[in-house]
Amino acid sequence: MSEYGIVLSKDVMIPMRDGTRLAFDIYRPATDGVWVDGRFPTIMLHTPYDKTDKRYSEIADYFVPKGYNVVLIDLRDRYKSEYSGVYYHAATPHTGRDGADICDWIGSQPWSNGKIGTVGSSYAAITQVRTAIEAPANLTAIWPDVVPTNSFQNQCREGGAMQQHMFWALFIHAQDAQEVRDDWSKASQIWDDLKNLRQMYRAFPWKKGDTSLRLVPTLEDSLIDYHTRGMYDEYWDRVEHNYTKFWNEHKDIPVTMSTGWYDPFPTADTEYFSSMTELKKSPMRLVVGPWSHVGMRGDATYCHQVDFGPQSVWGVQRYFDEQLEFFNRWLPDNATGQPADEAPVRIFVMGGGSGRKTDQGKLDHGGRWRNEQEWPLARRVETPYYLHSNGGLSTSEPGADDAPLHYTFDPAHPVPTLGGLYCSQGELPADGPGMEPAWARLLNPVLRLRDLLTPGPVDQKEDPAFFGSEAPYPRLSDRPDVLVFQTEPLTAPIEVTGRTTVKLWISSSAIDTDFTAKVIDVHPANEDYPEGFDMILNDSIIRCRYREGYDKEVMMTPGEVYPVTIELPPTSNLFDVGHRIRVDISSSNWPRLDVNPNTGEAMGRHTHQVVAEQTVFADAEHPSHIILPIIPA
Repeated sequence: MSEYGIVLSKDVMIPMRDGTRLAFDIYRPATDGVWVDGRFPTIMLHTPYDKTDKRYSEIADYFVPKGYNVVLIDLRDRYKSEYSGVYYHAATPHTGRDGADICDWIGSQPWSNGKIGTVGSSYAAITQVRTAIEAPANLTAIWPDVVPTNSFQNQCREGGAMQQHMFWALFIHAQDAQEVRDDWSKASQIWDDLKNLRQMYRAFPWKKGDTSLRLVPTLEDSLIDYHTRGMYDEYWDRVEHNYTKFWNEHKDIPVTMSTGWYDPFPTADTEYFSSMTELKKSPMRLVVGPWSHVGMRGDATYCHQVDFGPQSVWGVQRYFDEQLEFFNRWLPDNATGQPADEAPVRIFVMGGGSGRKTDQGKLDHGGRWRNEQEWPLARRVETPYYLHSNGGLSTSEPGADDAPLHYTFDPAHPVPTLGGLYCSQGELPADGPGMEPAWARLLNPVLRLRDLLTPGPVDQKEDPAFFGSEAPYPRLSDRPDVLVFQTEPLTAPIEVTGRTTVKLWISSSAIDTDFTAKVIDVHPANEDYPEGFDMILNDSIIRCRYREGYDKEVMMTPGEVYPVTIELPPTSNLFDVGHRIRVDISSSNWPRLDVNPNTGEAMGRHTHQVVAEQTVFADAEHPSHIILPIIPA
């Protein structure tokens, strides 16, 4: 039973070190509507997304009755905090300093016991890590959920290409920006762009003034930087973009990191855990489930088209219960710390289901939770599987005379994005009779968004429901611009847990082009899935001008053979008996990633597109392969 009631002090304006005031909502334990005397630990959240939103106020509803203060803060330039003109999306320079000032202020209050824990997902996790790098005295423990730690590597760019979920995200941040939120004529222009998102994706490359982001100049600047800065330069090297460079400065405190195999950031969060474990003495914990972005808070057993069973579900109640258990170890005055026998890593190993269709129409893939002592797993066996000219994938090395494989990459007809790892992207319904119920017009436009792209595991077959698909909607394995390599049906299960790396030997008719790699669990056909089910696990890309490193551009000589490496995100999957392990090689994955025009022109500034003739080698001298982290049975 709850011990305390709640009293709220709303929009308390607290100055930061430069004088800009941020709006605090302060929730404190109370009895009969009166603050309880005494010093309590504090849960803090610092967000750009409106601190009054239910997903934040319910934190106070949960923690305050259990003896915690909860302080929710609007980021500077957002909602009720004061405007300073420096909001550059994820790269806002004041975030860390403001976080430290917030902690100093809370720690100095008579109702604080001087110990602060932070919570929040995505951007509200970015603020946590950025604050921890400032190492404020009162910051005691943090739980960043689905947090990017390097914008260049895992949020804005990937393998040299632009992650286009950041294009969409900028409009979400623009529609409620202080520059436009009170001006209907300006806000409506941004909402109109969200109605025309499909056309805007096709109007590539983007230039200043082309979109409604011109109404919020700092966000338009961010778009141009994300779009055109393909090399790792001083912009990406700043602390607000690259936390990994500053891990030594990160405060040595307990951290729980959580993410999902279908979140955009499992690479960031697993590497964050590994780095903190190596550099710090405080206990670190890692939780990875079969979830997409912020899916840990959901209560569905499935992600997109695939069901992982009731054991996969956390939901808001368990999420809060787990956080309470974590913070109770470190924040109260009588906290006892972490139990010595607790496993630091908890992962969900996907697979082992029936492969049939559930009552909800999802593929039953199944899975189970497992505790581990480290990440990456020490017992993994890094095993090369070689690509063969006949489409095979095996541990046998290719022959000396095995022929290369060829395909044509036409950037005007890219391979469509079918699920995978990215932030979901939504569009506003178009105006017109029958487009949506009349009452929907009363909702905040963001609440009316419908999915344009939905992350997660899906069958790799084009469909009108997937933006970018084109008639006659083939299976990707049947496209002439996709090379498919797969094992024979497995006679024993194989577990792959960790990061995978694809090493290719390639040539092209273009001086710059892309190569993509995708790992797929091929389910055998059954009555529910007569064609089988090709379930994506992960994918990535290399833009060839960056094959020698992201700090320089080196164009290719057409027809010359080059080695390239594609680093894929981590996963954990049991390829069951009768399944196949498959690797798809192509040159596009749109609109998740921008399309290379194959011209070698400046990034985001091309004037035309050309078709590229691509070659992948698979012989003894050029043994293209994937390295799978296999867990022994």
